[in-house]
Amino acid sequence: MSEKSTMKALVKTAKGEGFVELRDVPVPEIGRDDVLIEVKAAGICGTDLHILHDEFPYWPPVILGHEFAGVIAALGPDVRGWSVGERVVGEPHTLACGTCWLCRTGSRQLCPSKRSPGWGIDGCFARFMRYPEPALLHRLPDDMPFEEAAFVEPAANVVHDVLERGRVEPADTVIVVGPGPIGLMAAMVVKAAGAARVAVAGANIDEAIRLPAARKLAAIDAVWNVEKDDVPASAAAFTDGRGADLVVEASGSEGGIGLSVRLVRKKGRVAAIGLTGRPAISFPYEAAMSKAIDFIFNMSTSYTSWDRAIHLVHSRQIDVRPLATHQGGLDRWRELFSAMESRQGLKGVFIP
Repeated sequence: MSEKSTMKALVKTAKGEGFVELRDVPVPEIGRDDVLIEVKAAGICGTDLHILHDEFPYWPPVILGHEFAGVIAALGPDVRGWSVGERVVGEPHTLACGTCWLCRTGSRQLCPSKRSPGWGIDGCFARFMRYPEPALLHRLPDDMPFEEAAFVEPAANVVHDVLERGRVEPADTVIVVGPGPIGLMAAMVVKAAGAARVAVAGANIDEAIRLPAARKLAAIDAVWNVEKDDVPASAAAFTDGRGADLVVEASGSEGGIGLSVRLVRKKGRVAAIGLTGRPAISFPYEAAMSKAIDFIFNMSTSYTSWDRAIHLVHSRQIDVRPLATHQGGLDRWRELFSAMESRQGLKGVFIP
């Protein structure tokens, strides 16, 4: 590959609303400790949409995307333990400082100095990406399709947020608020972990594709539309009047957050995954206090969640195939972004 080789990449070119375009950029050069990854599939995250609308931190110009699956194309001379041709996914916690109290206590995902692919450094919406920390890579099974492996990063979020922190237990009754791809994966994860019954709640806007998809998933026992059904009454019947042991708040909406508090049982748990995109919202503090609930806020993934997520996706206990409603090349980015934003699709996957 010559030094002048170029590739197509989806770039956030400047600060502000918009400023995203498909550009010809140089194939990245790698340093002594870097890995060059040929991206085989890349998922569109809500974060990418937030960056499009200037609602998430980023350092332009920067290639978008952080949910990738690919093959190691080249290794820096100091990289050990990896080989060209290996199939990998990678954590987005790159360039954490390694010395702050968060890094030193195993929470590098919260390091204020980290610069993740897709917003802090160039990401995966391109044919090749430079990955600066091989220790954060994870190997994929040889028979795992790349299009499914691109879901490992969001699946690792669900595993960390719902299993590791939300502490779902066998025989739990779980209600998921928000039937997007994260919410539907959460429903499958809690059922795989032993939850006895799982329900999902959405709204009229979700009737186009999200709620119908939820109704087809074997892991989900009940599906409600908050604008058509009496969800509190349905939840009371579903939980024998007690309330859910665990509510997964995956909508990021003020109404969904308030509903989560209403649906959880006393001494129950709410695992928050959805982001509001707003600096403040109204919250039913007194109701939450009177129930003595654990409201668990979450951000990103842990190292331990990744291999668990790979296993769950590979075994299809998290069956991501129905979630990949839109696939295409980077030249279709407007179409795929629009489908995600309008909720006419569940998950878009680029094949660079």
